[in-house]
Amino acid sequence: MAKDNKNLNKKPKLNPYWIYGIIIAIFISIQIFSGGFGSSTGKQTTPTEFFNYLRNGEVKKVEIINNREARVYLTKEAQALDLHKGSKPNTILPSVAATPNYKFEFGDLKLFQEEINAITAENNLDVAVGFKSEQNVWGDLLLTLLPFVLIIGVWIFIMRRMSSGGGGGAGGQIFNIGKSKAKLFDEKIDTKTSFKDVAGLEGAKEEVQEIVDFLKFPEKYTALGGKIPKGALLVGPPGTGKTLLAKAVAGEAQVPFFSLSGSDFVEMFVGVGASRVRDLFKQAKEKSPSIIFIDEIDAIGRARGKNNMSGSNDERENTLNQLLTEMDGFGTNTNVIVLAATNRADVLDSALMRAGRFDRQIYVDLPDVRERKEIFEVHLRPLKKEETLDIDFLAKQTPGFSGADIANVCNEAALIAARKGKKSVNKQDFLDAVDRIIGGLEKKNKIITPAEKRAVAFHEAGHATVSWMLEHAAPLVKVTIVPRGRSLGAAWYLPEERLIVHPEQMLDEMCAALGGRAAEKVIFDKISTGALSDLEKVTKQARAMVTVYGLSDKVGNLTYYDSSGQSEYGFTKPYSEKTAELIDREISDIIEEQYQRAIKLLENNKDKLTELAEVLLDKEVIFKDNLEKIFGKRTFENTLTSNEEEE
Repeated sequence: MAKDNKNLNKKPKLNPYWIYGIIIAIFISIQIFSGGFGSSTGKQTTPTEFFNYLRNGEVKKVEIINNREARVYLTKEAQALDLHKGSKPNTILPSVAATPNYKFEFGDLKLFQEEINAITAENNLDVAVGFKSEQNVWGDLLLTLLPFVLIIGVWIFIMRRMSSGGGGGAGGQIFNIGKSKAKLFDEKIDTKTSFKDVAGLEGAKEEVQEIVDFLKFPEKYTALGGKIPKGALLVGPPGTGKTLLAKAVAGEAQVPFFSLSGSDFVEMFVGVGASRVRDLFKQAKEKSPSIIFIDEIDAIGRARGKNNMSGSNDERENTLNQLLTEMDGFGTNTNVIVLAATNRADVLDSALMRAGRFDRQIYVDLPDVRERKEIFEVHLRPLKKEETLDIDFLAKQTPGFSGADIANVCNEAALIAARKGKKSVNKQDFLDAVDRIIGGLEKKNKIITPAEKRAVAFHEAGHATVSWMLEHAAPLVKVTIVPRGRSLGAAWYLPEERLIVHPEQMLDEMCAALGGRAAEKVIFDKISTGALSDLEKVTKQARAMVTVYGLSDKVGNLTYYDSSGQSEYGFTKPYSEKTAELIDREISDIIEEQYQRAIKLLENNKDKLTELAEVLLDKEVIFKDNLEKIFGKRTFENTLTSNEEEE
């Protein structure tokens, strides 16, 4: 019985292409039976040969078709001749009507008739000349219908491809444009990342682990009357691990995980974004409990009504309105948790940020020294490194680095070691990788004149000297005058990682940054454009002291900083013109005071500055040891980490 069922299943299924083939076969059959191209209409010949046959008395009848073609019928005696053996009618199917032996086309009908009459009269021949009009109805009909058949066929083909393309496929855009583009991760197959792969971020991990616990054991919380949070917003600088944290949640929660970007909702067609939001939440509810992760949510979550140029009823705002309704409105489902990530939380709509939609805002900050060590341990696993490699040292050398930056450092170090033909990656490879990422590629072949090189050497020596003399300035690690990236020289420092900064510390840093230009003034009594990045840094610091942190006595304890980000849309300053003049004057005074301070320090240590610059010109790269030989031990000892300052 099973065998019979198998045989039944093997029966050929009706294929639409068979229908097309049957229709074409019917047309061909019609042509055959109507004499279109199925039967022979005679062998091709020329008028000259025809007139020869006519003179020889071999022609029985001539039939003129549509006044342009002649069909020749030979006599029985002529058909028996060897000359005309190839002209015998050779039909595919038996035909009742007589078929011609020859056919040809002629030019002018009148001249052709006159020639036939002349030959028949001259040779006393009895040749019948007849006229006939032929019309291939089915052929003409086929030619008429063919363009329409082709257009309809192409349209059917395109529609079939579109309807079978799916929501995310290239072919499915027309019929499935309102479908969600979210990628569904299967908890058993796709999601392999776990919290073990996320180093650092302890506070953020605790928050999201609780969400995972909610999904795994909801009764533990609901028994006490608690509710599962609607959503969590991951906020932090780029590269700090927001998306990685979401992947770890997907791997740990063991529930369906829908992942997409905020830009996936945005389309040129009106209403598509809102439709995709509805479809996304519909799919998530069908598979609840589930998680939706929207990366870069600021693409659709920006504050409404800010872009007045395009009107208030734009597509992005409609999408945001639908998202707000789905997250906390009538008919919402508490078994769907929304995770979102952004590095622009200041521009998000306040309705999106309220409790009941994103109940928790998890700040994912740049890692500190301890967390950087953990991140290094994760990214060093696949590398063949030296056993004596000091991970604590690497963590101290990379302040301000995000998790993505550290991953890049490890990769660059491996590439540098491979380029040098090493069997393992050592400490120097990591230092070179840090220099490569921060400063850019070394350009030892860059054309630079001796005078320019000397100016750069004194500029960098000025930075090193001033920073060595000041208590709160970051101590030096390395100075180089080898061109790197867009800079002609660079100085690397190890500043403290401070949570709060005092005015004395900021002023010392500004003085050290101005040490390069001050050295040029002291040694050459002229300045250059080489201090551009220094001036940019110092100006930003001074402006922040006056307008952001309220560290200026003249301006007072005021700040003009707006943490909500609303001020970027305004067209007026939050202070008067008189206050603006006071701010500008105060910024200029702070910078000028530190510049004069740097000049005074360098004039008092001019001989040591010159000695340091000469060493730098000779070796091109100097380290902390070289400064200790010239200046002696530094009297200020601070906790060291790493940073750099470029010219």
